[in-house]
Amino acid sequence: MNWDEIWLTITDFFQDNVWNIIGFFAALVIGLIVIKILTVVLKKAFTRLKMDSVAQGFLLTIIRFALWLVFIIILLSVAGVQVTGVITAVSAAILAIGMALQSNISNIANGIVIVTHKMFKKGDRIEVAGISGRISEINLLFTTINTADNKKVTVPNSTIVNSAVINADAIGKRRVDFNFPVAYESDVKVVCDIVLDVMKSDGRVYLDPAPFCKLKEFGDSSINFFANCWCDAEDYWDVYYYVMEHVFNEFKRRGVSIPYQQVEVRDRTDVVTMPYDEAPIPERVEKDRPEPETRIEEIKRHYNETKERFAHKKSHVEPELPKEPSVPSDDE
Repeated sequence: MNWDEIWLTITDFFQDNVWNIIGFFAALVIGLIVIKILTVVLKKAFTRLKMDSVAQGFLLTIIRFALWLVFIIILLSVAGVQVTGVITAVSAAILAIGMALQSNISNIANGIVIVTHKMFKKGDRIEVAGISGRISEINLLFTTINTADNKKVTVPNSTIVNSAVINADAIGKRRVDFNFPVAYESDVKVVCDIVLDVMKSDGRVYLDPAPFCKLKEFGDSSINFFANCWCDAEDYWDVYYYVMEHVFNEFKRRGVSIPYQQVEVRDRTDVVTMPYDEAPIPERVEKDRPEPETRIEEIKRHYNETKERFAHKKSHVEPELPKEPSVPSDDE
């Protein structure tokens, strides 16, 4: 190995491409600085726009990828590499990867839809595709839900966008509904007063709109009352359990009974007489309907009506009566 020739080749390369090398490193430094500055500026702009943190992460990731791709192509161009072939190869690679990862790309697009349209946010309680729980994480591909029994469920973003989503925390206020069955001998006003007093006693319940309680229906074994009140979304279950427990206690304290499912059975000793009419079914009597008018009779009637109309018309000029139409023969 001739080290002198190798050294000469290296020195000749740097002498011939000194400006390309300087331009390469200059582009490298400037590109890194520009990417850093743009990332910081965009992050501040997103924050000023009060954009959701998940949406910021989505957009910044896409923008960083695009900036780095352009940056690498510029560096290759400065280094003297023909970028046309590189761009073609990158485009083909992106196309192949896109075809192979269609479902993942769909999830990414739907993830952007979720955060940009603010369907829900981290911490919201939602119900989607038969799954109910709180949102713990939203990323590019999946949304993670923690269920009430502490299960972690990962749902693809495309499934969420293509399904009906119930967001219980979106508005911030929820209505708590109750049904109270009581015995038929219960006093309606007493029952309503008990339910309303219990709901108003909880400071988490809104007084405007006011709590509501009315008799709803007559059941097989009870009369059923419907009641509701409004509270903050995070207090929903606490208010529900509070009202149920205290209403039950007040019912017992004030003598309002909640009946069991029951069926009333009576032993009849009397003879049941079924009244009936001894007359037989009447014979059929046909309705008197006029015979349908034939075509010949219809033509004659129309002619006579027209003739009478012209006869009663007052005019100096004798109107010319229409000729009597020819009556078609039976052969026609």
